[in-house]
Amino acid sequence: MTATFRIQRYNPEKDEKPYFKDYTLDNLDPTVRILDALHQIKWEIDGTLTFRRSCAHGMCGSDGMRINGRNALACAMLLKDVNTKKPIVIEPLPFLPIIKDLAVDQTDFFRKYEMVKPWLIANEPPPQMERLQSHADAELLMESTKCIMCACCTTSCPSLWSNENYLGPAALLKGFRFAFDTRDEAPEEHMTAMDSPDGVWRCHTIFNCVEACPKEINITWHISQVKKKLVSLEL
Repeated sequence: MTATFRIQRYNPEKDEKPYFKDYTLDNLDPTVRILDALHQIKWEIDGTLTFRRSCAHGMCGSDGMRINGRNALACAMLLKDVNTKKPIVIEPLPFLPIIKDLAVDQTDFFRKYEMVKPWLIANEPPPQMERLQSHADAELLMESTKCIMCACCTTSCPSLWSNENYLGPAALLKGFRFAFDTRDEAPEEHMTAMDSPDGVWRCHTIFNCVEACPKEINITWHISQVKKKLVSLEL
């Protein structure tokens, strides 16, 4: 199989603005991943190409990028899953500042993540064994724990595009994960961080985040549960 990859390039040290450059690879197996193709381009054709990747198994979230107009993990998309009759367009995740080529600056993304206090708040001394919870309580959290913080959901959200202060789906999902954890002793601290015009109330239920999530998490549902909880509380 032959495929052409139209990759957005941008080096802020010498380029006035981003531009696209085509790279053609021959004799590709249909099961080759987009990430494998990027490796081949970097290692055999153009060593200046810059992108992030780590585990290459869909667990670290490092290689989130825009492939043919959709946010995705390069390591989770196979060549056979895209139309190779025309160039495969690869761009960095939208909205976030570009560091170089496909690598974006995630400083603001993780700053918002920290705002929801994504850790277990437990003021009491730890028990001799683990902190227990029922199977039902653990099951409620299960889907939200699958998030790998790849930023595919947040950067696909029009609410963020129109308001840079919006916490975004990823941060709100992490807020749910700890606010609804029965072992957490201060759920109101997580909830308060999300209860603002730039928090859950900025979510307009567009579902872009659900469509973009490589882990198929129903992020919008989790955000709706936070909204329901907030209207029943007096924080």
